[in-house]
Amino acid sequence: QVRLVESGGGLVQAGDSLRLSCAASGRNFSESAMGWFRQAPGKEREFVACIGWDDITVHAQPVRGRFTISRDNAKNTLYLNMNSLKPEDTAVYYCAARLVPWTGTTRGDYNYWGQGTQVTVSS
Repeated sequence: QVRLVESGGGLVQAGDSLRLSCAASGRNFSESAMGWFRQAPGKEREFVACIGWDDITVHAQPVRGRFTISRDNAKNTLYLNMNSLKPEDTAVYYCAARLVPWTGTTRGDYNYWGQGTQVTVSS
């Protein structure tokens, strides 16, 4: 069984930065592709970024150049560095893991999910 626990969310102003963390347990983290998704009220959960076992990354267009996904295998931790935050980034951010090491960009690619952490960006 896989457990994912996100942290680092909060209330910030537009232009501020945050770093989200996801602590993983219950599987071989170094061989798992990991992703970040977000969901705003009344909207579908959308892809933000993902990273494979080989550190190859994909970032969704709305966050490209502002957000950076990374992982520390020694700590079994996934990160999302968020810069130049905008009000439209406001959402619950979820960490996700899949059973294969290759990256995936859709919700259906992932098998396990954390409980989410709230990010609110004021204008």
